[in-house]
Amino acid sequence: MIDFADIEAAAGRIRGQVVETPCLLSRILSDITGAQVFLKFENLQFTASFKERGALNRLSQLDEAQRLRGVIAVSAGNHAQGVAWHAKRLGIPATIVMPRFTPGVKVMRTREFGAEVVLHGERFDDAREQGLRLAAERGLTMIDPFDDDLIIAGQGTIGIEMLRAQPELDELVVPIGGGGLIGGIATAARHLKPGIRVTGVQTERFALVYDAIKGTRHEVGAGSIAEGIAVNRLGERTLPIIRERVDDVVLVGEGDIEQAILLLLEVEKTVVEGAGAAGLAALLRHPDRFRGRRVGLVLCGGNIDPLLLASIIERGMVRTGRLARLYVDIRDVPGALSHVTGILAEEQANIEQIRHERAFGSVGSQRVEVEIVVQTRGPEHVQALLARLAEAGFAARTG
Repeated sequence: MIDFADIEAAAGRIRGQVVETPCLLSRILSDITGAQVFLKFENLQFTASFKERGALNRLSQLDEAQRLRGVIAVSAGNHAQGVAWHAKRLGIPATIVMPRFTPGVKVMRTREFGAEVVLHGERFDDAREQGLRLAAERGLTMIDPFDDDLIIAGQGTIGIEMLRAQPELDELVVPIGGGGLIGGIATAARHLKPGIRVTGVQTERFALVYDAIKGTRHEVGAGSIAEGIAVNRLGERTLPIIRERVDDVVLVGEGDIEQAILLLLEVEKTVVEGAGAAGLAALLRHPDRFRGRRVGLVLCGGNIDPLLLASIIERGMVRTGRLARLYVDIRDVPGALSHVTGILAEEQANIEQIRHERAFGSVGSQRVEVEIVVQTRGPEHVQALLARLAEAGFAARTG
């Protein structure tokens, strides 16, 4: 099991080659959650993920023969880019095995970093098996995404930086996938501030570590918005560290993570992926556990698909009442719809979509139900719109 000396050594090896990201107080998120919230912006690394730290520490310890033969990693995301980027910098040939479903932008970016990309299998397990075969056939060194002492130590450098920047922290809240990140951070934190509390966060769809610690059982999901922590195997090296050095593990839902992504975008003007928002999601889901404490959150990555982010923004607007769908019953005569849209304009509601329902409607042949999607200022504004339409004689509802 690694100790603090391993993390100190890793910090020396990677210093100047990765970004020492800021760890800053968020006043607005503190007001929202009731905790004093400090954010560690690992999404500002060159590859937009903390994974660079462990990858660089592992690569720097290869012997000359291993460097010449090259390395291999199995990843559909951040670990792939971290290994590819630093292997290129160090002049080490890198092969990355990815499942065939991996988004094209991630494949392209990994290739741009100079790695050979092998697409294999429909599932991550299929890609991993192919990676192990290629490693044996070509004599390549496998760079595991989390279950390796040098990887864990590299990730632990985040803990040193957080407590150096904010020594008064009471608690660290850290996402858990395979456990390399929290294992390293917890090791550093226990040495530097023995009384600090360390809490891990997993998504309900991938709760393997939670189940191992709590003795519960959750079905493994088909996928998660937090793909960076959607890991379906336990770490032989990481799990014992978590058992010994992590105080608790909590679960969050997909909706919690979506809400956290949107809050970080709106409040901090920073883009995070699902895994990067898991810590804030925990504060939103379990506010009583953290209220009044000085809490450090790790925004561990920012690689989110733009279309997914757009969907999250739109869903978040619906959830907060800033995007509403109105159904208005009107007479099917000229000018009726114009009257409705005029009222909405007077009330400063911007129309996004509008749809008539005639043939399949249920309000009669001389009437029509119009579906109108409007941008609003929130739930109170929506109620004001309904009241104003009612005053004008229109039956209106949301849906």
